[in-house]
Amino acid sequence: MLADSIILNRIGSHLKAVRLRQNITQQSLADAAGVSLSSLKKIEKGEIGSFDSLLRVLRTLGKLDVLQPLVDEEQLSPSEYYNLVQSNTAKHQRQRAVGRLNNTNKEESAW
Repeated sequence: MLADSIILNRIGSHLKAVRLRQNITQQSLADAAGVSLSSLKKIEKGEIGSFDSLLRVLRTLGKLDVLQPLVDEEQLSPSEYYNLVQSNTAKHQRQRAVGRLNNTNKEESAW
């Protein structure tokens, strides 16, 4: 398993390579992403201090999809779905009302 610092360095290097392939300057990317130039330089060095800044840079470079597996909902198998539905219906059985409607104070509708 890789150390955190190695992972961060690889992410930064990869983002820098993507930026250069797209022929974008650091200043242009920083402006478009809404982050400071110094923040972008730090990200490219692997010094990712703000997840928000990282998200902005990924979105601007068109690489936000790398995080898609983290935001997708897990797909349930048919048996898991059945068990989930059964457990929810068992907990929430229908309850009946016990009172009667009081018609003495009923206002007539304008309909």
